[in-house]
Amino acid sequence: MSSSTLKVGGAGGLPAPSAAKTRKSVTGTKLWVAVLFLLPALILLGALVVYPIGYSIWRSLYDAGGSGFVGLDNYIDIFTTDSTLTAVRNTAIWVAVAPAVVTVLGLIFAVLTERVRWGTAFKLIVFMPMAISMLAAGIIFRLVYEQDPDQGVANAVVTSVHDAFVDSSVYPKARPNAQVSDLKASGGGSFTSTGTVQAGSPALLPLVGIAPNTLPGTPEDARTPAAGNGITGTVWLDFKLGGGGEKGKIDPGEKALKGVKVEAVKDGRTVASATTGADGTFTLPQEADGAQLRLPGSNFAAPYNGIDWLGPTLVTPSIILSYVWMWAGFAMVLIAAGLAGVDRNLLEAARVDGANEWQVFRRVTVPLLAPVLIVVLVTLMINVMKIFDLIYIIAPQPSQDDANVLALQLFQSSFGGGGNYGVGSAIGVILLLLVLPMMYVNLRRLRKERQR
Repeated sequence: MSSSTLKVGGAGGLPAPSAAKTRKSVTGTKLWVAVLFLLPALILLGALVVYPIGYSIWRSLYDAGGSGFVGLDNYIDIFTTDSTLTAVRNTAIWVAVAPAVVTVLGLIFAVLTERVRWGTAFKLIVFMPMAISMLAAGIIFRLVYEQDPDQGVANAVVTSVHDAFVDSSVYPKARPNAQVSDLKASGGGSFTSTGTVQAGSPALLPLVGIAPNTLPGTPEDARTPAAGNGITGTVWLDFKLGGGGEKGKIDPGEKALKGVKVEAVKDGRTVASATTGADGTFTLPQEADGAQLRLPGSNFAAPYNGIDWLGPTLVTPSIILSYVWMWAGFAMVLIAAGLAGVDRNLLEAARVDGANEWQVFRRVTVPLLAPVLIVVLVTLMINVMKIFDLIYIIAPQPSQDDANVLALQLFQSSFGGGGNYGVGSAIGVILLLLVLPMMYVNLRRLRKERQR
């Protein structure tokens, strides 16, 4: 039989294949088999994602108990209640600041570590916080930001630097003995004598308010100053363990106060000053004759305890810093991966054309990394939208309202004592609506990258 007589679909030819038998997937698998394998995933997706979203939208239209339909009232409450307005404002700060700072740091780290021999070790150290859970990181930074410099690392560093440049008081709780001393409070924490001093008549300035066993170092016993030229006197602790002695007099065993500054004041102007020695004595020049004696407030100022990191003013920036510490490694690794794919010939061509390193970085490296930077930035923006653990753990109770964000407000409204599941569901829906555009941008970017 010749090939010309072979026909398809004719009376004497071969039957045409049915459309049903040829309908297969790209990989050659029958459609019903593919659907069967996808069915468990689709069921889980519907149970864990689609149903909760639908139920939250429905629940947000009802009151706290779920029995009364209130329409959009829960959404109106979000933008009229002080606590939720604070949460909205702080969430906006988080979205605007945290992802940008993390992305910039990641870019800097990725570029710089390419030029150092120990770059791999540095990347490992920076990425290591990613292995720590948010709960553990919150506990770590709660301790770091402790107000007491003996416990909080941040304030230990701050106070060490401060005390290196500013003299701190060694007698913060000392005060004059009001019964026997003519020193009176004169503003700014200082004490000034009501009378004047004369040459040849020692000035005795007794102080109380501190225990002898808390004096710094090994204090010496106080002694009466020797007569000499100028004005002399003694500053001492008019108290000794076990009691006894006469108030206003230097008794055996009473301790000297070393390093106290004494000023001679005439007509509101300081004419001379001196500092007490190890035995508590001081000597002022002859110009101090007839002057009042003043102990400046610097002698009694409370010690510098650092910065109130978790106070109402700094609590949000402090928590953002902890987030940056955790996620800078994530941004660095992704950007470094993108940087590894950059054509080095373009960088060398820019250098040959006379561009310096800053110009190469700004006009060549950054534009080439723009797709990666956008993905990192958008991913972090989605991440900070649902930030909860760090704020809940780090912010102390008095400052938690000032550090509030939408995810934390959702928890507090629904489960943290509020019991208003309607408002909580409305906050969840708003978070979903805010995240959706960012997810769309990310997916669109990934799709474009896949099509290249």
